[in-house]
Amino acid sequence: METLLATSERLTEFTMDSFRRGLYGQIHWNNRLIGIKGARGTGKTTLLLQRLKSLGKSATEAAYFTLDDLYFTTHSLVETAAEFRRKGGRVLFLDEVHKYPHWATHLKNLYDLYPDLQVVFTGSSIVDISRQEVDLSRRVLMYELPGMSYREYLAFEGIITVEALTLPLLLSENQGWKSFFPVGFRPLAHFEAYLRSGYYPFFREDTGGYGRRIQQLIRMIVEYDMAELKDFDIRNAKKMLQLLYVLAENVPFKPNVSALADKSGIHRNSVNNYLHFLEQAKLIKLLYRGGTGMTVLQKPEKIYLENTNLAYALSLQKPDIGNLRETFFLNQVSYGHSVQESAVSDFLVDGIYTFEVGGKHKGKKQIEGVQDAYLVKDDSETGFGNTLPLWLFGFLY
Repeated sequence: METLLATSERLTEFTMDSFRRGLYGQIHWNNRLIGIKGARGTGKTTLLLQRLKSLGKSATEAAYFTLDDLYFTTHSLVETAAEFRRKGGRVLFLDEVHKYPHWATHLKNLYDLYPDLQVVFTGSSIVDISRQEVDLSRRVLMYELPGMSYREYLAFEGIITVEALTLPLLLSENQGWKSFFPVGFRPLAHFEAYLRSGYYPFFREDTGGYGRRIQQLIRMIVEYDMAELKDFDIRNAKKMLQLLYVLAENVPFKPNVSALADKSGIHRNSVNNYLHFLEQAKLIKLLYRGGTGMTVLQKPEKIYLENTNLAYALSLQKPDIGNLRETFFLNQVSYGHSVQESAVSDFLVDGIYTFEVGGKHKGKKQIEGVQDAYLVKDDSETGFGNTLPLWLFGFLY
């Protein structure tokens, strides 16, 4: 226990607190059981440590434990938490809970046995609370941490700090969003850098090796994290990686199950399942036709990589600019909004708004006569009428 507490103190001391993710301010920190899930590399550990640091308590009162620590191979989580509480502990931050066997049962026991102990935990985006051996849904308040938005990236780099904007504000006729930005702000000056290497907060650690780091991240997700999926045979990890690389070369991809099966070596009856596994892992995004449900049995209309940084890391050549535009829009808008394929254009958002995404020569022909339709251009700093700049959608969270 002393070693765990010493580690907690050391990590807290070195935690950077000058920048916080938008989610930090949205979490109801007084809840007794809080869960934060997200893809590997999005900054969940930092979020926990920042909260711990803000409490200003000693390690005997509030501490951070990571459950992939070797300590927990021979020590029970419940017994460790009980000892922590006996010594005065009241707030426990648990990282990587999905790496601990029967973690959901242990969290339930902590919640039921110790009403005076608050637990905040993180888990992989693959974790499905509803499919655990015990029902935590009535006890836990769950949040999801995505990668950094363009807004967060600019704040992280010290370029500009702007509050998150709402979609109705972006679409308002008087374009009231313009008043949130200072005169002289050049949104396109940093946009390409973000598309290439701004989604995962670790880009600062090794700019030159960022692409290789993402490739390693992907292997860890597929070969390590996906073992938590009940219906995934980890022996097929190599085929899963092959499927991802096939998709990366062809996005946005209109699914052809037979072709994907041939190129990846996955049985055609399993392809849809594997696509859903990749989406759960936040490596791809499946786009469905508006007005239809999203089920494992249904074939998506299009497949995108989850974010533009993945496109750069997995592409042998520079990614197609049209693909980058659509991937960015889908990635930024889908956090907080429903996005489907439009019957007449690119995207249908919240079942109401139609968006056509393109470059400087893109016209409005496809959305003529369509109600609540907008043209989104990637080469523009500002907007007019129902034409909006692409970068602006990076300020939704």
